[in-house]
Amino acid sequence: MIRVTVWNEYLHEREEGSPVADVYPEGIHKAIANGIVSDDFQVRTATLDQLEHGLTEEVLNETDVLLWWGHRGHEQVSDLIVNRVHERVLHGMGLIVLHSGHFSKIFKKLMGTSCDLRWREVGEKERVWVVDPAHPIAEGIGSYFELPNEEMYGEHFDIPAPDDLVFVSWFEGGEVFRSGCTYHRGQGKVFYFRPGHETYPTYYNETVLQVIKNAIRWATPKHGSLPIYGFNGPLEEIHTKKP
Repeated sequence: MIRVTVWNEYLHEREEGSPVADVYPEGIHKAIANGIVSDDFQVRTATLDQLEHGLTEEVLNETDVLLWWGHRGHEQVSDLIVNRVHERVLHGMGLIVLHSGHFSKIFKKLMGTSCDLRWREVGEKERVWVVDPAHPIAEGIGSYFELPNEEMYGEHFDIPAPDDLVFVSWFEGGEVFRSGCTYHRGQGKVFYFRPGHETYPTYYNETVLQVIKNAIRWATPKHGSLPIYGFNGPLEEIHTKKP
């Protein structure tokens, strides 16, 4: 079983009169968790308001892949928890960062850049093109898929060059965006996936959910030999004399 934790700040959905609550009455995290149900997944959720944001050492040690959705509460996330997640990624935990999670502390820490971009929220059409059809994350997706209403993200996206660029988005207003990017950080794999504005039902879309499921399987740690760091004694006898 792949142990998955879906993290969401869970702020918009609980505001009185919020349109987000109409779209995701149980929260974005519950919609994603319900949408990715699979025989090989064991899924739990965590939110900002829980003890240690729901990401205790025990929870993270029992997580193979962490999904992260955040928007308004980036600065409310404790640096202690960010560092804890960062260490787990370096030691092999997969991380999938969704939509406005590009501005999260953990994504910026892993990227080492501002992760800034251009945006516009008018509910325009997004066409997501598969530019690496051989990549496991693109399996079963086809040449492209469309979302009738989404927030626009536009270049320049201030991120390091991805290890793999899997998806590129085109928007009705004319912009394009690198919307599916993979990275390796330490022993862990990171995938950034753009769609998912909170006022649109993106996380009920079957293709979006299939991409997320593919990404979970791709990011799952493969338990090979762990690297050894620090001082290392010689394997062979050293005959070189000091100068």
